[in-house]
Amino acid sequence: MYTVKTLNQISPAGLRAFDPAHFVLDDGAERPDALLCRSADLHQYPFDPCLAAIGRAGAGVNNIPVEECSRRGIAVFNTPGANAGAVKEMVLCALLLASRKIPAALAWVQGLKGEADLQKRVEAGKKAFIGPELGGKTLGVIGMGAIGIQVANTARHLGMEVIGYDPYMSVEAAWKVSRQIAHAVSLEEVYQKSDYITLHVPYTADTKGMVDAAALAQMKDGVRLLNFARGELVETPALLAAVEGGKVACYVTDFAQEELLGVEGVVVLPHLGASTPESEDNCAVMAARELMDYLENGNIKNAVNLPTCRMARSGRVRVCVIHRNIPAMITQISSALSGAGLNIENLVNKSRGEYAYTMLDLADELPEPVEGAIRAIEGVVRVRVLPRCE
Repeated sequence: MYTVKTLNQISPAGLRAFDPAHFVLDDGAERPDALLCRSADLHQYPFDPCLAAIGRAGAGVNNIPVEECSRRGIAVFNTPGANAGAVKEMVLCALLLASRKIPAALAWVQGLKGEADLQKRVEAGKKAFIGPELGGKTLGVIGMGAIGIQVANTARHLGMEVIGYDPYMSVEAAWKVSRQIAHAVSLEEVYQKSDYITLHVPYTADTKGMVDAAALAQMKDGVRLLNFARGELVETPALLAAVEGGKVACYVTDFAQEELLGVEGVVVLPHLGASTPESEDNCAVMAARELMDYLENGNIKNAVNLPTCRMARSGRVRVCVIHRNIPAMITQISSALSGAGLNIENLVNKSRGEYAYTMLDLADELPEPVEGAIRAIEGVVRVRVLPRCE
């Protein structure tokens, strides 16, 4: 049995996904095999040596000390794409909010309550809220992941021309992109051609403040900018200067900052992108399935600190080794097994940055001395031995 501790209120759909024959959900567990969380801050969390995995029901992992987890051999999973439909709908809403001055119009018309000449005032005042249609305009999508692809494809149905930019787009993702989406070879091309720009990239050291004064200067005058990825992608002082100067006609963001509130030309939403029951269910179920497959079978999908790795079960026992991505590791692991007369029925090895992951299926049980020998290999971070579930 594996013990999973939840640190936030998790969708019941996700909790029901755990097989009760093999998993126990215990909010008070002191030595869980896995943690399941949403926004809980784990940077000061006391990780027990038994902890093998963390599942984040959501895409962002800023609340998790990923580097420390890597050093400890703790797999960190997130759920990319699980909330893509919800965020896509909010981005489509934001396109209209940015174009038609809807927030300002709503606030203005509410102020007419009690006016005797309401209809006359409405007809006279509506010209202040004139805004462009989306049809025929160019939308630049920066980041063609699960959300970016859905936004791009749907925008085409609204009559928009769409150009997408993502130098790291996977082959699997590329198959989902409409052939009507143009491919930009640089950010500069997106900046120069787009009437609307929407950001869908992760927040990293490289993307922090990517939309700065220099980037804004390359954009069209009157560009409309949408940010439903991370607030830190946009440099706030530069953005506010661009709005004030008319370079940016409207900025719509899902990330509230004090400096952005009450600014004409800026629409701030209270982080509503993934706030749907369907999204919460999807994220929780995906995280649960990732944890189950890793704990029981060692398979890795959507880990942010380890490579994707999957192998069909064969043999009597599976040995999973997280180790440094350095030469001769597989040779040393294999030698420890063959030296004990153990036959390897199947093997897979994948690497990602500083770390690598090796799974081996054996025909026989793994004796403790041999397991100890593998753990003692320099560069090995963690060893898990998984019997075949019946």
